[in-house]
Amino acid sequence: MRKNFGNKTWLYPMPVFIVAAYDKNGKPNAMNAAWGGVYTDNMIGICLAEEHKTTQNILDSKAFTVSMATVDNVIACDYVGIVSGNKEPDKFANAGFHEIKSEFVNAPIIEELPMTLECELVSYDPRSNYMIGRIVNVSATEEVINEKGKIDPFKLQPILYDPCNHNYLSIGKKIGKAFSDGKSLK
Repeated sequence: MRKNFGNKTWLYPMPVFIVAAYDKNGKPNAMNAAWGGVYTDNMIGICLAEEHKTTQNILDSKAFTVSMATVDNVIACDYVGIVSGNKEPDKFANAGFHEIKSEFVNAPIIEELPMTLECELVSYDPRSNYMIGRIVNVSATEEVINEKGKIDPFKLQPILYDPCNHNYLSIGKKIGKAFSDGKSLK
């Protein structure tokens, strides 16, 4: 027996993105965004309402960063999602974030978040609030890189959003090998 819930935006897992951009004066702002993901092989798509300060900053600067929210920073990452940059001009600093200017785009990297996608704005549709960005670079701190030189999700400790229960979750254990385990059924 299944229970029907109707039309909901419930999808698992949902990454928690922290989107950051500079304003016209070069001041960083950041917001929490859970409605996003891969758009194409080198682009990301995110739903960002037009009234957000970060959205306006991106539309002005044509650049932004997307960092993975992490277990160690869950409180700061939630804070930038519940406080408006339009009402709190020091939101970025109040979260305890420090900026590093991206080498690739005119946008801030958040020093406390170890993995960042550095993006150029491709398009924004104000009717759907859908933004597309071209990923110019992915950067990560050494502490989340494994012995093979790749980002290790267990070292990164990204958080996930549970849209049904409004919780943040951490990832669990490895349970299989992608593009491999299914071969046993051939």
